[in-house]
Order: sequence, then structure tokens, then C-alpha cells
Amino acid sequence: MENILAFIQNNIQIIYIVVLSVFLGIEVIGRVPAVLHTPLMSGANAIHGVVIIGAIIVMGKVEPGNYISLIIGFLAVVLGTLNVVGGFVVTDRMLEMFKKKK
Repeated sequence: MENILAFIQNNIQIIYIVVLSVFLGIEVIGRVPAVLHTPLMSGANAIHGVVIIGAIIVMGKVEPGNYISLIIGFLAVVLGTLNVVGGFVVTDRMLEMFKKKK
């Protein structure tokens, strides 16, 4: 418990930035009109592709005994991949709405 409190005290500014960026992200995403959703989703897919590659590179540089870093890197790869695939599925569904019916 003392280690967690020391970590929070040492990194309080970073924690504030992360919390504020979460609230800002929710506000920005909530105000996006439906017409802009597909292009923004394509951009988000590209960004998360970079996140996946970065996580793979970082996992390759981790020391062999550092299991926590390997687990966090693996989770970053898995969650980034899920986000990219989900983004493509949503984009495909939205593009289907604009196709003409037979």
C-alpha cells in the first residue's frame, strides 16, 4: 500500500493530465456529428495501428524477467487490435447506410 501511495505522490501531475484528458476526450467525442464519424474513425484506426506497432517494439526491448512490462505490453497490443477491428466494423456499417438499396 505504501508503494502505491508513493507512486501516486511522485506522479501526481501525470495522473492529473490523464484524468483531464479523459474528460476532454469524452466531451470532444460526444459533440461529433454523425456525418464526421466515419472519417474520424478512419483516423483513429490509423493512430491505433501506430499504438500496436509501438507496443510490439517496446515488448521486444523488455528485459526477460520483467513480467509486468510484458503483460502491460501484451494488453496494449490486444486492446489496440480490438480497437482497430472494432473501428473498421463500425466504419463498414456506417458506409453500408449510404449504399443504395436494390
